[in-house]
Amino acid sequence: MSRMRSTVVCVANKGNEVSLQLWKIYKALPDPDAEVEGMLRVVDEEGEDYLFPEENFVPIELPAGMRTSFERAVRRQRKGTQSTSARSFKVVRSSAIQPKRRRARGA
Repeated sequence: MSRMRSTVVCVANKGNEVSLQLWKIYKALPDPDAEVEGMLRVVDEEGEDYLFPEENFVPIELPAGMRTSFERAVRRQRKGTQSTSARSFKVVRSSAIQPKRRRARGA
């Protein structure tokens, strides 16, 4: 199943109801170590990837036009997650420094 595994549909979510939506299409990432354990690495709505039992999914083949759009959306989603976390780190860091500067000037 690993060769056709880039796109999968969720057919079972028992125990993972919050994380997986039945009949939703997901992007699966190659992970040979996980496959040995019967797990599949899947990208969620927030662009993060997690391991789930392989039997929760069935591989599907998307039409070429849809595949391109789907892959592009997943890349955007994953890129947005990475840049959001970097941005929020900078905001937290800069706001923590500003109050110290103000106190030093007023003293």
